[in-house]
Amino acid sequence: MASSSSRPSHRSVFDAAYIRAEFEAAGVSPHFIPLIWKYVLQNPRCADLDGVPSLPAAAYALLRNKFRPTTSTLTAAAESKDRTTTKLLIRLQNGESVEAVIMRYDSRLGKYDGKTRPGGVRSTLCVSSQVGCKMGCRFCATGTMGFKSNLTSGEIVEQLVHASRYSQIRNIVFMGMGEPLNNYTALVEAIQVLTASPFQISPKRVTVSTVGIIHSINKFNNDLPNINLAVSLHAPDQDIRCHIMPAARAFPLAKLMNALQSYQSVSKQTIFIEYIMLDGVNDQEEHAHQLCKLLETFKVVVNLIPFNPIGSSSNFKTSSEQNVKKFQKVLRGIYGIRTTVRQEMGQDIAGACGQLVVSLPDERSAGGATLLSDIEDLRL
Repeated sequence: MASSSSRPSHRSVFDAAYIRAEFEAAGVSPHFIPLIWKYVLQNPRCADLDGVPSLPAAAYALLRNKFRPTTSTLTAAAESKDRTTTKLLIRLQNGESVEAVIMRYDSRLGKYDGKTRPGGVRSTLCVSSQVGCKMGCRFCATGTMGFKSNLTSGEIVEQLVHASRYSQIRNIVFMGMGEPLNNYTALVEAIQVLTASPFQISPKRVTVSTVGIIHSINKFNNDLPNINLAVSLHAPDQDIRCHIMPAARAFPLAKLMNALQSYQSVSKQTIFIEYIMLDGVNDQEEHAHQLCKLLETFKVVVNLIPFNPIGSSSNFKTSSEQNVKKFQKVLRGIYGIRTTVRQEMGQDIAGACGQLVVSLPDERSAGGATLLSDIEDLRL
């Protein structure tokens, strides 16, 4: 929940638990709520909710007094030169801002098992769950902001509402600003809204990324069945992990792997392993062998992520393409672990992985998009 000392007088209609409670207290059926959400989704610039059709009179009065169509405002959008990525700057009711990133792909441009992949044009939305982040990962721009506040469930959902003005979103990844599992209640509520009417995002197309908050992983499958879990592992042992991710001290690698083993044994879900490639830190062949031994009992897909610079003060360098290929060859060729290399998008607008910190370049544009091959929508 927002860190401001007092609640704003009007809440987002997408704050699901709150609007349901208010409707029930007023004797209005909660079945009308998806109709309101559909109206706002179809009319993203609406100033009020008087135009929602076929509601009881008591519902209109309640909406006027306590709710707004959205409590956040889209203040700017930056589009990458290749038009594949759009970064949105969104101002919250408490005055803080967050970023969301739209990434456009054409799955037909990629291959799987030597064959052209099925599908077509699609968009993935990378959403934020917090303003800033407590985790302080040394390779991530968001970590330099420190932690400011949690988003409400409504503010999380509103990122999709704003993004829908630019593109039809098919996949959602919680890989933006913040540690999603540190805002667990709002995360669960938001995903329950996003996977229901009128959004109808398939649970299989929603991915939540975490540095490894063990107590939340332990209840993840029960609260969010069929949702993909991605783990920002980034190192094959505890020492390297603590060096680049200070928060890892609170989540020892052995305990994290035990939690993931328990999660997978119950959920039967493939786990996505995110691994940022840092030159001379975690990208050597010995690290690849260590990583494979760590993951040998798991069903995983490893996503190798080229490091994105976060300014001249960065302590890290991007791994060479040769080192990335060698690393991937060990995982794939020797151990048979499915491994992808993330195709970076939006670096020129600081919209790539690890670059999200509230700022936008001046270059802004609109219009069509050039399409890349598929990287996020893995068929498992």
